[in-house]
Amino acid sequence: MIIFENASLRDIKSMQELVKPEVESGVILARSDDEISTNIRSYILAKKDGKLLGFGALHFHTSALGEVRSLIILPEARGKGIGKNIVKKLLQNAKEYGAKKIFTLTYKRSFFESLGFVEIPKEDLPAHKIWADCIKCKFFPICDEIALIQTI
Repeated sequence: MIIFENASLRDIKSMQELVKPEVESGVILARSDDEISTNIRSYILAKKDGKLLGFGALHFHTSALGEVRSLIILPEARGKGIGKNIVKKLLQNAKEYGAKKIFTLTYKRSFFESLGFVEIPKEDLPAHKIWADCIKCKFFPICDEIALIQTI
Protein backbone atom coordinates (compact mmCIF):
# COMPACT_ATOMS: atom_id res chain seq x y z
CA MET A 1 0.00 0.00 0.00
CA ILE A 2 1.30 3.44 -0.95
CA ILE A 3 1.31 6.01 1.83
CA PHE A 4 1.34 9.76 1.18
CA GLU A 5 2.82 11.78 4.01
CA ASN A 6 4.47 15.05 4.87
CA ALA A 7 8.25 15.00 4.58
CA SER A 8 10.47 15.14 7.64
CA LEU A 9 14.06 16.21 8.02
CA ARG A 10 15.15 12.57 8.21
CA ASP A 11 13.80 12.09 4.63
CA ILE A 12 16.21 14.58 3.02
CA LYS A 13 18.97 12.06 2.26
CA SER A 14 16.62 9.68 0.42
CA MET A 15 14.96 12.63 -1.35
CA GLN A 16 18.34 13.81 -2.63
CA GLU A 17 19.23 10.28 -3.79
CA LEU A 18 15.94 9.92 -5.67
CA VAL A 19 16.20 13.26 -7.46
CA LYS A 20 19.94 13.09 -8.24
CA PRO A 21 19.66 11.64 -11.80
CA GLU A 22 17.02 14.22 -12.78
CA VAL A 23 19.13 17.05 -11.34
CA GLU A 24 22.19 15.82 -13.25
CA SER A 25 20.20 15.75 -16.51
CA GLY A 26 18.80 19.24 -15.84
CA VAL A 27 15.16 18.15 -15.64
CA ILE A 28 14.83 19.27 -12.00
CA LEU A 29 16.68 22.11 -10.29
CA ALA A 30 19.19 21.17 -7.63
CA ARG A 31 18.16 22.07 -4.12
CA SER A 32 20.66 22.00 -1.28
CA ASP A 33 19.97 20.10 1.93
CA ASP A 34 19.61 23.48 3.64
CA GLU A 35 17.05 24.68 1.08
CA ILE A 36 15.03 21.48 1.45
CA SER A 37 15.26 21.76 5.24
CA THR A 38 13.99 25.34 5.14
CA ASN A 39 11.03 24.24 3.01
CA ILE A 40 10.47 20.75 4.43
CA ARG A 41 6.83 21.53 5.26
CA SER A 42 6.20 22.07 1.53
CA TYR A 43 6.95 18.47 0.53
CA ILE A 44 4.61 15.49 0.19
CA LEU A 45 6.18 12.06 -0.10
CA ALA A 46 4.89 8.77 -1.47
CA LYS A 47 6.28 5.65 0.23
CA LYS A 48 5.67 1.95 0.05
CA ASP A 49 7.03 -0.32 2.77
CA GLY A 50 9.25 2.55 3.91
CA LYS A 51 10.79 3.05 0.45
CA LEU A 52 10.55 6.52 -1.08
CA LEU A 53 8.71 6.32 -4.42
CA GLY A 54 8.37 10.02 -5.13
CA PHE A 55 7.73 13.51 -3.86
CA GLY A 56 6.67 16.99 -4.82
CA ALA A 57 6.54 20.41 -3.23
CA LEU A 58 4.22 23.39 -3.05
CA HIS A 59 5.85 26.80 -3.04
CA PHE A 60 4.04 30.13 -2.70
CA HIS A 61 5.12 33.22 -4.66
CA THR A 62 2.29 35.59 -3.67
CA SER A 63 -0.78 35.42 -1.47
CA ALA A 64 -2.74 34.09 -4.45
CA LEU A 65 -0.13 32.23 -6.53
CA GLY A 66 1.68 28.99 -5.80
CA GLU A 67 3.82 26.52 -7.69
CA VAL A 68 4.08 22.75 -7.89
CA ARG A 69 7.80 22.08 -8.02
CA SER A 70 10.37 19.30 -7.68
CA LEU A 71 7.91 16.58 -8.67
CA ILE A 72 9.81 13.31 -9.06
CA ILE A 73 8.71 9.69 -9.16
CA LEU A 74 11.06 6.70 -9.06
CA PRO A 75 11.30 5.52 -12.70
CA GLU A 76 9.96 2.02 -11.99
CA ALA A 77 7.00 3.50 -10.06
CA ARG A 78 5.87 5.85 -12.87
CA GLY A 79 2.52 5.39 -14.58
CA LYS A 80 0.78 4.15 -11.44
CA GLY A 81 -0.95 7.36 -10.38
CA ILE A 82 1.57 8.29 -7.71
CA GLY A 83 2.49 11.62 -9.29
CA LYS A 84 -1.15 12.50 -9.87
CA ASN A 85 -1.96 11.78 -6.24
CA ILE A 86 0.93 13.92 -5.03
CA VAL A 87 -0.17 16.83 -7.24
CA LYS A 88 -3.79 16.47 -6.09
CA LYS A 89 -2.66 16.61 -2.46
CA LEU A 90 -0.51 19.68 -3.19
CA LEU A 91 -3.46 21.37 -4.91
CA GLN A 92 -5.68 20.59 -1.93
CA ASN A 93 -3.06 22.10 0.39
CA ALA A 94 -2.87 25.20 -1.81
CA LYS A 95 -6.63 25.57 -1.69
CA GLU A 96 -6.63 25.25 2.11
CA TYR A 97 -4.01 28.01 2.32
CA GLY A 98 -6.18 30.25 0.15
CA ALA A 99 -4.19 30.26 -3.09
CA LYS A 100 -6.18 31.05 -6.22
CA LYS A 101 -3.82 29.76 -8.92
CA ILE A 102 -1.06 27.17 -9.08
CA PHE A 103 1.52 26.99 -11.85
CA THR A 104 4.31 24.65 -12.81
CA LEU A 105 7.25 24.68 -15.18
CA THR A 106 7.64 21.25 -16.73
CA TYR A 107 8.64 19.05 -19.63
CA LYS A 108 5.57 16.86 -18.92
CA ARG A 109 2.76 18.92 -20.47
CA SER A 110 0.26 16.07 -20.95
CA PHE A 111 0.69 14.90 -17.35
CA PHE A 112 -0.28 18.31 -15.95
CA GLU A 113 -2.98 18.88 -18.57
CA SER A 114 -4.61 15.64 -17.40
CA LEU A 115 -4.88 17.30 -13.98
CA GLY A 116 -6.57 20.44 -15.32
CA PHE A 117 -3.56 22.68 -15.93
CA VAL A 118 -3.48 24.84 -19.09
CA GLU A 119 -0.47 26.26 -20.88
CA ILE A 120 0.43 29.93 -20.46
CA PRO A 121 3.31 32.04 -21.78
CA LYS A 122 6.30 31.90 -19.42
CA GLU A 123 6.30 35.70 -19.54
CA ASP A 124 3.08 35.61 -17.50
CA LEU A 125 4.99 34.17 -14.52
CA PRO A 126 6.29 36.47 -11.79
CA ALA A 127 9.69 37.92 -12.74
CA HIS A 128 11.13 36.99 -9.35
CA LYS A 129 10.44 33.31 -10.18
CA ILE A 130 12.67 33.53 -13.21
CA TRP A 131 15.51 35.24 -11.37
CA ALA A 132 15.31 33.34 -8.10
CA ASP A 133 15.03 29.79 -9.48
CA CYS A 134 15.52 29.69 -13.22
CA ILE A 135 18.91 31.38 -13.11
CA LYS A 136 20.17 28.26 -11.26
CA CYS A 137 19.25 26.05 -14.21
CA LYS A 138 22.01 24.74 -16.45
CA PHE A 139 19.84 25.59 -19.48
CA PHE A 140 19.19 29.22 -18.48
CA PRO A 141 18.38 31.40 -20.41
CA ILE A 142 17.53 28.93 -23.19
CA CYS A 143 14.52 27.27 -21.57
CA ASP A 144 12.23 24.79 -23.25
CA GLU A 145 10.11 24.01 -20.23
CA ILE A 146 6.40 24.68 -20.56
CA ALA A 147 4.50 26.90 -18.11
CA LEU A 148 1.07 25.64 -17.10
CA ILE A 149 -1.41 27.01 -14.60
CA GLN A 150 -4.60 25.96 -12.86
CA THR A 151 -7.21 28.08 -11.12
CA ILE A 152 -8.32 26.38 -7.91
